[in-house]
Amino acid sequence: MALSLAESPRSEEDKVESSSKSPALNSQRDGQALESLSDKIDDVNILRSRLKESQHPSEEILPGEPEFGLEKDKTQFRQYEAACDRVKAFYREQHEKQTVAYNVQAREDFESKTRAEMSIWAAMEKLNTLIDESDPDTSLSQIEHLLQAAEAIRRDGKPRWMQLTGLIHDLGKLLYFFDAQGQWDVVGDTFPVGCAFDEAIIYHDTFKGNPDHGHAVYSTKYGVYRQGCGMSNLMLSWGHDEYLYQVVRSQSSLPEEALAMIRYHSFYPWHTGGAYMHFMDEHDEQMLAAVKAFNPYDLYSKSDSVPKVEELKVVIP
Repeated sequence: MALSLAESPRSEEDKVESSSKSPALNSQRDGQALESLSDKIDDVNILRSRLKESQHPSEEILPGEPEFGLEKDKTQFRQYEAACDRVKAFYREQHEKQTVAYNVQAREDFESKTRAEMSIWAAMEKLNTLIDESDPDTSLSQIEHLLQAAEAIRRDGKPRWMQLTGLIHDLGKLLYFFDAQGQWDVVGDTFPVGCAFDEAIIYHDTFKGNPDHGHAVYSTKYGVYRQGCGMSNLMLSWGHDEYLYQVVRSQSSLPEEALAMIRYHSFYPWHTGGAYMHFMDEHDEQMLAAVKAFNPYDLYSKSDSVPKVEELKVVIP
């Protein structure tokens, strides 16, 4: 998927060149099952965040914190301890298969294989079709879900580049219909490979089945990295976040904060759990703040009002 990402429309001549050979599309995959799982994963993260806040309540709302989500009723989400068995089974599979070897191969495949080329809106429509056509009674379309995040960011007066980031941040889920091995390398919380799996990672005990667990190097605190090496040098588990980040970082004019929001929005062990801080450099402090500012829009916008798609479509390339 070679997206031409910019805050204003580009001509056909400005699009990233790609091979004439189209990548194979696997339209037989159950898109609604992927989205259902993704929603349940979000529910778990929402509840986990609420539990953490109740244990360490803030004395006041700090300047610059996002307004969106502060007054929303979070009690509608199921209790964290009762997270559904399917999510637990998903994380077991993800944690057993996200190895260093797999992640090296995934990045090699990304660099060597032909990717589809489409505009932002075309990508949104493609994701919409692939996921929603399997369930015509779904309450909200994928486009509406994507627009909800962008609209919430706009209403809070955030910059246009952040609105665009909210609009596109989940488009990497198209990976599921092209080159992913399953759900486990598309959605779910992300984490570094090549070093010890931190206990802040959800269902940490399921890493016991990962071949890298107990490895002489990969199981140590620093692994193949060094203290203060910077988050940009970590190999994060492959999925829709990392995939889209790899696409847009060389094909857009989005600022570094936007790229961090895309790459790290599922990196809950870091931005919510406080893990892996020993790898941060000075630059990462600013990136962490950006990701935390984006997080409420990622989690809570799905329960917001339904946007008017046709009115918003005219301003999206």
